This record gives sequence, C-alpha cells and structure tokens, in this order.
Amino acid sequence: MFIAIVDFRTAPADRTSALAQLDAESDRVRAMPGNIAFRVYASRADESAIAIVHEWADEQSFAGYQASDSFARSGEVLRPMMIAPPVSRRFRADLLETVR
Repeated sequence: MFIAIVDFRTAPADRTSALAQLDAESDRVRAMPGNIAFRVYASRADESAIAIVHEWADEQSFAGYQASDSFARSGEVLRPMMIAPPVSRRFRADLLETVR
C-alpha cells in the first residue's frame, strides 16, 4: 500500500473554495484504478489548513493519479490559493488488519 498525506494552507477566505474543488474531484479520484481512499479534512484548529489523505494500492496507482486530468485541474485551482508551499509525506505501508 502507498499512503500520501498532503498538508496545505489557504487564506481563510479561500478555504471553502479549495474544499469545493477537492469535493468536485473526489468521486473521480476514488474511481481511479488502485485507489483505496481519498479523504479531505479541514482543520478545526487552523482556519487556513487542509489535509488530504490518500491510500493507493501501490506507487504506480498514485503516479497514475498524478498524471491525471483530475490532479491537473485541482492543481490549477488550488495552487494560486495556497499561502505556503504544500507538504506531501509519502509512505509505503503494509496493512496488518482492518478492525470493524
């Protein structure tokens, strides 16, 4: 499994628009081959912070997402709103179990 956690900040006035862009693309991202999860979080502690948690079957699947029109569209909308460079942490992980 491949996990990417992306943190970025917008001006507080732009956060709703940034979240709307991510929501607009979320179904397309989740339907991509190898996608396990795509979650977007707005910080409760910082009105400018947004986090995206990606889970992918493998690095190739994530690379497919990065080459997609969906990724490009979101970048075109989100990057001008960012007030600092995004930080993306990427992990290779093994799922031990799913507990319900």
